[in-house]
Formats: sequence, C-alpha cells, structure tokens
Amino acid sequence: MKIACVIPARYASTRLPGKPLADIAGKPMIQRVYEQVSKATVPDIIIVATDDQRVADVVTAFGGTAVMTSTDHLTGTDRLAEVAQLHPDIDVIINVQGDEPLIEASLIDELGALFKTDLDLKMATVGAPLKEAEYGEPSAVKVVCNLKGEAMYFSRSLIPYPRHAFVNPPLKHIGIYAYSREFLLEFAQLAPTPAELTESLEQLRALENGVTIRVIKTEARFIGVDTPEDLEAVNAIFKTKES
Repeated sequence: MKIACVIPARYASTRLPGKPLADIAGKPMIQRVYEQVSKATVPDIIIVATDDQRVADVVTAFGGTAVMTSTDHLTGTDRLAEVAQLHPDIDVIINVQGDEPLIEASLIDELGALFKTDLDLKMATVGAPLKEAEYGEPSAVKVVCNLKGEAMYFSRSLIPYPRHAFVNPPLKHIGIYAYSREFLLEFAQLAPTPAELTESLEQLRALENGVTIRVIKTEARFIGVDTPEDLEAVNAIFKTKES
C-alpha cells in the first residue's frame, strides 16, 4: 500500500495574503508544515499541491516536492483530487492543511494505520477534546461519534444539545483527513448536499451520501494559522522551541 501526504497550499488568503510563505521563526510556513509531516513514518511521499509558482519554487528550494494545480479549484478537496488523478499508484491520501505548522506527526501515522488494517475504509479524520469556551464558537466545529468511533454528524453548533450533563462530551474536529484514492476521486465528483451547504462543512457531503467517516481521538492541541494573531502565537512557540 502506497500512502501520500498531500499539503494543499493556496497562495490567496482573505486575512493573510501569501499565507504559505509567511515567516515562522526564519522559515516559510509551508516549510514548517512540510518538516512536521516529514516526522511521520507512514507516508511514502509528501507533496505540496499549490496554485502559485512562488510557493512551488520555495518548496523545491528546500528540497520538497511540489505539484502545480489549477487556480479554479473551489476547495482543498478538489486540489487533492487533481493530485490523485496524477498519481494512480497511490492508494491512500492524507490531507494536511498548509496552515498547520504544529500538526502532530503521530496523527498522520495513526490515520495511515487505519487504512492498512481496514482495506474497505474510505475516509477518516481526527477529533480532540472540546473546551467549554469553544461551545458557542462556530469556528470550532463539533463532531459526535457513535460507539464504533464513526462520525454521526459535524456541526458549528453545540451537539448534542446538553439537556442534561454530557455523558460523552462532543469532540472538536481537527481538519486533517485521510481518504482512499478511489473514494477521493468519487467524493470530488459528488454534488454539494443540503447540510453541507447549510453548515458550510464539506465533510457532511460524505455523511449525507452514506459514507462512514472514522474518527480517531487525540489529546493534542495545536494552533492553525488563520489570522495575524495566530501567526504571532505560532512564531512565539517556534522561537521558544528553537532557542
């Protein structure tokens, strides 16, 4: 089984233009993400999928592998699917966002291991403990799972409604995904679904089409870079680690 880790890195960003090249303690963010992913043992290949030659040039300069993808993609999944089309030899694709420089390499290995033990698995993702302060935050996506560790629903609202104290608190969804190549190509061709359009959560398209999404749990907490404040916080973490 051949496993690829693909890092979508779109240059344009509303809040942080040129985000993949933002400096983090002396290195561009895309390099920081690549180096974190490189600590995982499961991927046979790591690919940065970008729509901008400047990002591709930086990746090549630090010794990474970059693939130029269309500028017309509406989602990161569409960008992944283009890479999957180019690599028919790949069996599983793990998607790590290009703004997650603190991603835990162990999560990549855990996701890859799921597909090695369950050859029928189509999709998997990660959940972490949800802080009480995040209950009302739409940006903190919640996921509830069944007793088999499979996602029942993802929402920006607090689910399930706590009429009584939580027996099992909901998890905060962490945006790292793994797909079988066959399903990824199928998924990218599916039309957007009602709940997906309502919540603006692409993973709901899979659930609404009856696809099982396995969820592994982690206690890890890490900062994705969405705002200048996030970038400042991540810079501080790396400077402390490397001082």
